[in-house]
Amino acid sequence: MPHLTAHIAEARLTGNEPALVTALTDAIVHVYGEWARPLVSIRLSGVPAGRFAQGGAPVDTSVSVTLGVRAGVFDRPDAAEITTRLGAALTDAVTSVLGEELRPGTTVELLASSPDRTFVGGLLAP
Repeated sequence: MPHLTAHIAEARLTGNEPALVTALTDAIVHVYGEWARPLVSIRLSGVPAGRFAQGGAPVDTSVSVTLGVRAGVFDRPDAAEITTRLGAALTDAVTSVLGEELRPGTTVELLASSPDRTFVGGLLAP
């Protein structure tokens, strides 16, 4: 179950939420396949002005995307290809909706979760 959280400057996010949700979902489906679409969970978090900083100075060109994936993806023979595709596809999704100027400040982090550590509705996720 891919679950994604994106932290984006509030001023850039406001009004772009539907397009960004679609683009991020499509990016994950592009890598995993159509079977993943109903499992993609996205949380968008708007960061107020002045609360993103780079080098000690406030910026509005940073985006932080965290994608939780099953740990097994890193054990596959094609793990390097899959992770590279996820990083590129999610960055492309952000920049296609919010602007190319965000590319240098977009960070994508893939976090592995063990199959026995993900629960939905109080039950172990399938």
